[in-house]
Amino acid sequence: MDLGSRLADIDARISDAARSAGRDATTITRIVVTKFHPVELVQDLADLGVTDVGENRQQELSSKRETYAGRPLRWHFIGQAQTNKARAVRRDADAVHSLDRARLADSLHTARREDDESDILDVLIQVNLTDDPGRGGVEPSGIVELAEHVAASCPSLRLRGVMAVAPLDEEPAPAFARLADYAGLVRGVVPDAEWISAGMTGDFAEAIAAGATHLRIGSAITGPRPVHG
Repeated sequence: MDLGSRLADIDARISDAARSAGRDATTITRIVVTKFHPVELVQDLADLGVTDVGENRQQELSSKRETYAGRPLRWHFIGQAQTNKARAVRRDADAVHSLDRARLADSLHTARREDDESDILDVLIQVNLTDDPGRGGVEPSGIVELAEHVAASCPSLRLRGVMAVAPLDEEPAPAFARLADYAGLVRGVVPDAEWISAGMTGDFAEAIAAGATHLRIGSAITGPRPVHG
């Protein structure tokens, strides 16, 4: 299948999953992850009506956003963020899905454009759904504390909700059910933080059933990633 056909196929599957879950597919945002693909693919996606793209690495995000010339896009940063790259992430991302510690929140906040109170960055708290502390995300026990820190101390960050990756050694449905519960904890701090970023190619139906509002789908739409050395 070509790019347009793959996109249409995924969108049809998203609609079917939403219907099965009793949800309106128009309330679900499909983010196309363009990791390792050239900016020309981003432009092709935009021409097909894609409005949201995701990148895992700051350098790639910054490079593509700088060289992209096409329809307006919303750029999502979905990889692990280093505090020393917070300024670049802040400059080039419209939303950061991987906020996992107060220090990163502080760095993203202080990287705002000076004297521009309209410079607001959407952020999501990444939650670690595994027992492995080496995986990205805040431990569930720290969710409320981090949400309170963002709400109280980082006025240029708009807390939108939660993000997670399903564990490799567990069925996705119960993991996403826990994430939905954690999303409720965040809404207890910021009531309108209603985003749930969850679900990739292999598990987006389960994510939709658990209430995901944002899906992160890569190679099923973009095709195989170019060899990256």
